[in-house]
Amino acid sequence: MTDVFLGNEVKTRTFFGILGWTLVWAVLATFTNYILGMLLAVVINHRVVRLKKLWRTCFVIAIAVPQFVSLLLISRALEPQGAVNVALMALGWIDAPLPFLTDPTLARVVVVVVNMWIGIPYTMLTFSGVLLNIPSDLYESAQMDGAGPVRQFVSITLPYMVFITAPATITTFVTNINNFNVIYLLTAGGPFSLDYYQAGKTDLLVTWLYKLTVDKQDYNLGAVIGIMTFVVLAIVSLITYRNSGSYKNEEAFR
Repeated sequence: MTDVFLGNEVKTRTFFGILGWTLVWAVLATFTNYILGMLLAVVINHRVVRLKKLWRTCFVIAIAVPQFVSLLLISRALEPQGAVNVALMALGWIDAPLPFLTDPTLARVVVVVVNMWIGIPYTMLTFSGVLLNIPSDLYESAQMDGAGPVRQFVSITLPYMVFITAPATITTFVTNINNFNVIYLLTAGGPFSLDYYQAGKTDLLVTWLYKLTVDKQDYNLGAVIGIMTFVVLAIVSLITYRNSGSYKNEEAFR
């Protein structure tokens, strides 16, 4: 514990650097999937859209493929000599391979974008189920009062979906803080940084913990990181849930 907070400058810098990125990652990964999944569900379930089952099936295909397979394939495709760089160079759009996995900023953008591709189908299905349970008479009343589609979405659809999905969103946030698969299989926590202790710029607390215990057998520091991860998750989850509408007003939509 003293090494992390007082004794070792490198370990202290590593812990707070990774903690900051872990929280930023969790927020981005949760709310990009949440917002885009919501919008996708609203569009697909709109009455003017045809072939709803076909569109849902197209997006659900991403769920059917095991994550470790798709993530490893994407990781290989984004390498300097991977399919993406080769295709971009063949089209003449770039002159040299892009450092998708070796540039710290670009690597962080990549993991967020890839996580969207994996996570949006899940949130789309969740919101599709919520939309089907919104009472139709609410929309009929709104139309009689002269409310347009935008007003109906803001006043009826959005509050209902946020209320119902708040607990699931908190669970998703916690899951993203511990999202080992996306980070480790895609970038392995890299690119490696000399400023960090046994960690890279895309490492989360959970992937750093894995490296410390499995690769380096640094169980003392690993135990500290595990405890601190639990503390962060507990505090964030409790504060968020107790301030959500689902907790404060359980009878609102009954």
